[in-house]
Order: sequence, then C-alpha cells, then structure tokens
Amino acid sequence: MTSRPSFLAAALLAWYPRHSRDLPWRHTRDPYAIWLSEIILQQTRVAQGLPYYETFLAAYPTVQDLAAAPEAEVLRYWQGLGYYSRARNMHLTAQQVVHEYGGRFPSTYAGLLQLRGVGPYTAAAIASFAFDEAVAVLDGNVYRVLARIFGLHSDIAAPSSRKEFQALADQHIPASTPADFNQAIMEFGAIQCTPLKPDCMFCPLQSQCWAFQHGQVALLPVKSKAKASRTRYFHYFVLRHGEQTYLRERREKDIWQGLYDFAMTETTVAELPPAELMRHLDALGVRLDTSQAAEPSSAYRHVLSHQKLEARFHSLVLAQPLPETTLRDLGLRAYSANEIEALPKPKLIANYCSQNA
Repeated sequence: MTSRPSFLAAALLAWYPRHSRDLPWRHTRDPYAIWLSEIILQQTRVAQGLPYYETFLAAYPTVQDLAAAPEAEVLRYWQGLGYYSRARNMHLTAQQVVHEYGGRFPSTYAGLLQLRGVGPYTAAAIASFAFDEAVAVLDGNVYRVLARIFGLHSDIAAPSSRKEFQALADQHIPASTPADFNQAIMEFGAIQCTPLKPDCMFCPLQSQCWAFQHGQVALLPVKSKAKASRTRYFHYFVLRHGEQTYLRERREKDIWQGLYDFAMTETTVAELPPAELMRHLDALGVRLDTSQAAEPSSAYRHVLSHQKLEARFHSLVLAQPLPETTLRDLGLRAYSANEIEALPKPKLIANYCSQNA
C-alpha cells in the first residue's frame, strides 16, 4: 500500500475514467449488491452476468429477502449460469449474514473472510468497493497485468504464486483510492491487456512493460494447462403419461445437485442399443404405449468446467402411470408443463424442454 501513487497506479487511475464500462455495480456502495455482482460474475462474462444481476436485485432487493427465499426459487433464477454450487452457497451466505450478523455484512477484509463462500478475491472486492479498505484484488485480469508489466514468470495456476502476486498488488494500491485502483486494474486487464491481441500500441504502460520490451507479451502470464476434461454420456428417459411428465430432483453428490432432470442412465459410450434401453425400462416397471414410439433425440452437448456431457433423450409415452414403488425408488414425480417451467433445471434440460414443449 502506498500514500503516493506508484507509476502503475498513476497510469491506471488516469486511464480508467476514459475507458471504463458503465456497469450498475460500480454505482453503489451497498456491500450486498457488490457481493451479489461478484458471486454472479465468477466464471461468467459480464455480458452474460448483467441480466442475472438485475434479475436477482429485483427479486431480492436486500440480503434479508434473499435469505428468506426458498432454495428452489433461487436456483430457478440462477438457471443458465452454471456452477450451481455458487447459487447454493450464495443463499447460505445470505442466511449467515442475517442470522449471525444481524443482516449487516462485516466491514473489514478479515471479517468478510468469515462468510461462507467468500474467499480472498471477493473479500478484497467488497472491502475496497464498499468500505474503502486498501486491500488489492487478485483475479485473472490482475494476474495477467502484473505478470506482463513486471515480467513475472511464476505459474499463476500454482497456489504458491498467489502470495507473490498479492504482495506486489498490495505495494501499488493507493491508500486514498483503493476502490478506483482495484476497478481500474481489473478493467485494464479485461479490455486493454487482454489474453489475446492486447492493445499494446496504445497502452499507457508500454514503456514500463517488461513483456512488451522483451517481446514476451504472448508468453505471459505462465499458466500450466488443466487436466483434460472427460466426456460423460447421459441417456434420459422422458416418461410421459397424458399431460404430465416425470422428473426428479438430483440429490446425489454430483453435478446439478438440487436441480431437476428426467430418469436416466449413464453409459461409457455414446449410443444406447435398443435392447439395453428395454432392459432399463423393464427394470423401471414401465409399460409403454408402443403406438407412439419415437426415435431418440440427436445428441445435446454441454461443457462444464472439468467435464463434457453428451446427452440423448428418449421420449417415451406410458400406457399407464408409473407405479408408486417406481416413483419412490427413483424419486420421480409427475409435473404439468407449467410446473416444469417453474422448476430449477440444468441448462441442458431447459434447452431440451424449450425445444420439445
């Protein structure tokens, strides 16, 4: 932290007012709204996250409103953003703030770290933006700017590098304008010092940038590659009887916990042979109306952070309702089309439903 702006802070604070995007969370000091924006924008582009931020603030104007909401409703508003554990943790954190902190967010970096799901980055963002505490944020944009300007070759994917980058960022954050500095350095990384094709020609830090001076802009920051993602193959049984369709809430410790999908089986290959399909249906005690048989859907593909999904949907019309034992064993329940629309669903399931309404 410095009382007199460093060359980095001076350049960024001069650049920021002329180039920053006009975003609603930059016009508030409300820690709840700032926290909400930071949770939504994790792993999410601003253009995608902005309407969700506006929707959540409209539905839950205060942390008390969010804390009191049913989890299923929160998940439904979150639908499409992915990383649903963020939504569940967000809901639990709101309840923690209400029940343990009297509905008021802690006003310090150290205090904010005590909240569920709030790590160093989010705590620094709230502490600086809402309470003017001089603690530097460290996200992907900041790592990139610092690595290029100062020629740092430490692997940013390694946990040990965080201390090095955090210490450097903290050296340059001005005590008088910590919020502006944090906003500026993140914005600079987002729209000027971008991962690909950064605008070095018109960069105000060109002459001080180690990477530019040494022709290594494309090589920094250093980041080791993540493990290759695996592919999973899902076969969904879309069981219908009359005007109702059977869905279940996902309870197992896997992706999409707390969201709704259809009965399914997972295989190691893309195709499910007809004989294998019939074996699964016999095990479910299903009696089909064979006059309405249909081919399985083409593959629906969905990419998660560490895995790829390939799903096929088998639309099956039942000759009679599912027996109670099957409903109990599989956790299934019959829903009308309107009820299904209101359920929180993974994007993959929502896409299928909207295309096969």
